[in-house]
Amino acid sequence: MWEKTYQKWLNFEGLDSELKNDMIGKTNIELEEMFYTSLEFGTGGMRGILGAGTNRLNIYTIRKANDGLARYLRKRYGINQLNRGVVIAYDNRKMSKEFAEESAKVLGYYGIKTYIFDTLRPTPELSFATRLLNALAGIVVTASHNPPQYNGYKIYDEFGCQFTPIYADVIVEMVNEVEDVFSIPVRNFLELKKEGLVEMIGKDVDDKYLKLVKSIQLHPQMKKNIKIVFTPLHGTSALLGTRLLQETNYEFYPVKAQMVHDPFFSTVKSPNPENPEAFHLAIELGKKVDADLLIATDPDADRLGIAVKNDGNYILLTGNQTGAILLYYLLNEKKKLGLLPQKGVVFNTIVTSDLGAKIARSFGYEVISTLTGFKYIGEQARFLESTDKQFLFGYEESFGYVINDGVRDKDSLQAMLLAAEAASYYKETEHKTLYEKLGDLFDEFGAYYEDLHNINLLGLEGKRQIDRIMTYFRKHHLDQISHIKVSSIEDYETSIKYEGKSKSTLLLPKSNVIKYILKNGLWFVLRPSGTEPKLKIYVGGNDVSFEKAKTLVKEVSKELLKLVNQVK
Repeated sequence: MWEKTYQKWLNFEGLDSELKNDMIGKTNIELEEMFYTSLEFGTGGMRGILGAGTNRLNIYTIRKANDGLARYLRKRYGINQLNRGVVIAYDNRKMSKEFAEESAKVLGYYGIKTYIFDTLRPTPELSFATRLLNALAGIVVTASHNPPQYNGYKIYDEFGCQFTPIYADVIVEMVNEVEDVFSIPVRNFLELKKEGLVEMIGKDVDDKYLKLVKSIQLHPQMKKNIKIVFTPLHGTSALLGTRLLQETNYEFYPVKAQMVHDPFFSTVKSPNPENPEAFHLAIELGKKVDADLLIATDPDADRLGIAVKNDGNYILLTGNQTGAILLYYLLNEKKKLGLLPQKGVVFNTIVTSDLGAKIARSFGYEVISTLTGFKYIGEQARFLESTDKQFLFGYEESFGYVINDGVRDKDSLQAMLLAAEAASYYKETEHKTLYEKLGDLFDEFGAYYEDLHNINLLGLEGKRQIDRIMTYFRKHHLDQISHIKVSSIEDYETSIKYEGKSKSTLLLPKSNVIKYILKNGLWFVLRPSGTEPKLKIYVGGNDVSFEKAKTLVKEVSKELLKLVNQVK
């Protein structure tokens, strides 16, 4: 079946020479991988390897996505609202700017105006701008922290939140209606600009976005007594991250080699602040200038990683640890200032550590756990608008945080500013680093440890292996693992929670996720990544000391990985 599609691409006269060359010299196995299916457009948009084929990201698969989105917007809002437009942002990757313009060319054909940033911008600013401009939707061209051969496309609703399944599923159906990607109509980009159907945006939106980010400060006049090393890892926060730290009067040192918008991410193995290797140059500079805090954002600037000086070395905090520190600082300082609302909600996900939830509840606040994916937290923020409850904080273990829900996605700029203020505050008032403050939280709330394992399973066979693993854990309910009894199993694909012989209904949306809750506060989750060819395995737990918690979690991880390898 794929051979026919391959021949159609190969024989298409208008095919770009670079895409045609991409098909030359490939083996049948490689060609099958490029053409055996269409690149999946899911609830989070799509992400894939750049190149020729229906299972690759190129101008034709981008046009297909936009054709479906355009028809959805016309159907949902009618032609009289199309002038509200769609905001488009893009990152530093290969083809990002071109894909942004291709998006405008398709939307313009349907009479939909687009606002395009004049150069690359952070993803959270796209979320903010979509609401600021009262647009119908937002698009950001990015593959976040994926390797350089990838790019991607994410869509946002009029509320600045990634489309949740109830709406995204409709868009997916309309995208999949497109059978011939070569017949999708487009307009000329320059003509669209002349007609006002493309409008470039930039500094004015930047200024308003940074004003919102600065509003999260609790002690803006406090003495800034720390040194910060900052790296955007070649990505989109280079300009605005620098502006933010300058305008809030922090002493900071940029990692100059990584301020360059390099689509190949030449200075790192992976442009992901979750990976310790991404901090290599930041640590070198940190030691040179004796920095207190190292800050790294991923290429589209929605994730933040921090490393803290401790006994002459730098310790990279996990997303769970950073989230707990930021949450405690936020609530405790608001309490001192009399700024805490009577009713408020903190949001996390089903794979987030329980430490933050315990902190929030100690202040008397409700905690709501969503499925993984910040779109669910953004959606919950909107739901609060019609209630007497206030959005306080949202975060997930994968280095994503938001404080002011004027942004309905994770926001590394908000997080970096709050982390800088917390580091400066605790150094000034308690003579402690953020790592030492984390120790205080462990003493007060219990010591927590989490493990994350990414099992990369590429291609068609990799997908089959992931399916086998998920099916095994879904159908063969474990009674125990590492001699620790299972107390309940939550299967989010079937929406059933099993506790012994009893069953109950899970209220969260359906998703291919399985969570096992064990005795002694331990748990693990299996979840195929929605954006990468990998299976993610999360394990967490707590005990009276960090070392005991770590030992317990590592024991469960070891047995779990052994079982997974047997199944696949």
